[in-house]
Amino acid sequence: MIESRTLITGATGFAGSHLIDRLAQRRGVIGWTRSGGHAHASPAIDWQPVDLLDGAVVDAALTQAKPLRVFHLAGAPQVDSSWASVVPHLQANVLGTHHLLDAIRRIGIRCRVLVVTSAQIYGTSNAAPISEATSRLPANPYGLSKLAQDDLAQRTHRDDGLDVVIARPFNHAGPRQRDAFVLSSFAKQIALAETGRAAPEIHVGNLDTARDITDVRDVVAAYERLMEAGVSGEAYNVASGVARRIGDLLDQLLSRSRVPIRIVSDPERMRPSDTPMLVGDATRLRHVTGWTPKIPIEQTLADTLDWWRERVA
Repeated sequence: MIESRTLITGATGFAGSHLIDRLAQRRGVIGWTRSGGHAHASPAIDWQPVDLLDGAVVDAALTQAKPLRVFHLAGAPQVDSSWASVVPHLQANVLGTHHLLDAIRRIGIRCRVLVVTSAQIYGTSNAAPISEATSRLPANPYGLSKLAQDDLAQRTHRDDGLDVVIARPFNHAGPRQRDAFVLSSFAKQIALAETGRAAPEIHVGNLDTARDITDVRDVVAAYERLMEAGVSGEAYNVASGVARRIGDLLDQLLSRSRVPIRIVSDPERMRPSDTPMLVGDATRLRHVTGWTPKIPIEQTLADTLDWWRERVA
């Protein structure tokens, strides 16, 4: 058996699948998934069904793998659903992270861990880009669960001496993203309308919010750079530094539609609390790793729409 040295949790998730694309040519990569399924992934990956909420299973799997690098991407990823499922979000994002880091500590595995939290921990609205020093005041249950995860990762480094680096990604989008997320939802609705399987209309929530959106393929490139060059114990924003109005991005997608589509406001798509603007300052990340986003938003939108066209065809 080939000794596996790089472990990716949440390997079949949105970002995880793109990270797999980057690492698939390497030998000895393990992908952990809760179900063991891997619809889009390289067969060269050593796939293992591991439930991070089961501490005994995590202990056994880590003892066997003994990784040198761990990309911890697993967790509940959605702001909207966190309002109705607070406990599952806390379990997935906090308890799962605790089981992973605590097992590494107890077993004595010498490895570097990249813990991916979220810019939702800041929860602030400010025209100025948010740096890592910005006060952390999450505005939703998802952000609260990611704040607890972020603090857990920092404490593990400080108190237990683990080699942990923290990534705080702002919004990211691209092919393979579930339609629970705004740009992917728009793209799916357009693709369905083009086939005639749905009415030529697109249902929307608040179009006036502005978000810092980076292509997911650039985001996972940042994760790889942080694994190589990030300073242990430090947190790094992953962001483009540009706030884009959601309504303007919708207009760009509609301009690519093959059929006329009307916009319909949908109250059910409105959040109980919605931060008007969120834009990140990734100066620390650029300084340490040299990372900058390469993929323009126009390509992100086009690729996302084309992916949904293939899915619904």
